[in-house]
Amino acid sequence: METVTRTSIKEYPLVSQGKVRDIYKLDQNSLLIVTTDRMSAFDVVLDDPIPYKGIVLNQLTLFWMEKFKPIVKNHIKASQINDFPEELKKYEQELKNRSVIVEKAEPLAIECIVRGYISGSGWKEYLQKGSICDLPLPTGMLESDQLPEPIFTPSTKADIGDHDININHQQAKDLIGNQMFDEVRQISLSMYLQAEKIAEEKGLLIADTKFEFGLKEGSLMLIDEVLTPDSSRFWPKDIYEPGKSQPNFDKQYLRDWLTANWDKKTPPPSLSQEVIDQTQEKYFEAYKKFTGQDMSDMLS
Repeated sequence: METVTRTSIKEYPLVSQGKVRDIYKLDQNSLLIVTTDRMSAFDVVLDDPIPYKGIVLNQLTLFWMEKFKPIVKNHIKASQINDFPEELKKYEQELKNRSVIVEKAEPLAIECIVRGYISGSGWKEYLQKGSICDLPLPTGMLESDQLPEPIFTPSTKADIGDHDININHQQAKDLIGNQMFDEVRQISLSMYLQAEKIAEEKGLLIADTKFEFGLKEGSLMLIDEVLTPDSSRFWPKDIYEPGKSQPNFDKQYLRDWLTANWDKKTPPPSLSQEVIDQTQEKYFEAYKKFTGQDMSDMLS
């Protein structure tokens, strides 16, 4: 199995190349999404990939979308290379286990973030304002504390190189409308609560996560990635201790390393083999803990 940093599928037009995903237009209603091994942090794509992380992201997304089918429709049309158009089968080494064919949908203008614990940008905002996205929180909370109940904290959806910005509920309603806001808020919280129960059974805590939705002929569907190490914070339950940052199975390890070794003004540093291996191990472990399967099954 190859490490994939970018794809070049000549039979179909490339319509988007994001931080991690290459997206091709198959027809008026279908897209091919390829999740590469590119690694981004602080809205910058790093020079060094994390081998096979794209497979982890793709397979975990499929795992969770299947779990959430009773809650919300998703955009997946095909996930097995044997079900792809004949023209794509010669790209099997690039596409296997890291690509899906999806229903083309119009993405909503916000990212739907659910937080069960206080960390990351939420912790920074709490220290300044005592709230997150203008939602007041109890005084005296510690870093990594569990919130009284999960909260919905939307953000803008930034272009590559720009930063997502946390916004309050009214700002989100102004972007997508009151009714749509209420619908995605309820769905996002329902998915988080279900995932939280599954995670605890696996010995994990989901500190926070990001969902994205799209519209197809007025019908809402879950799109993009779902509960992956790129879009979530996963903490080991057995050693959870509020008052500090937590050990994790996501890309926080890499963020911390970059923070210690990069001023975020100059180009990012190259990753050492140790950092690459440690980051990969955290992604592989997240996959194994949730699915019960070893990543070696996906790499054969």
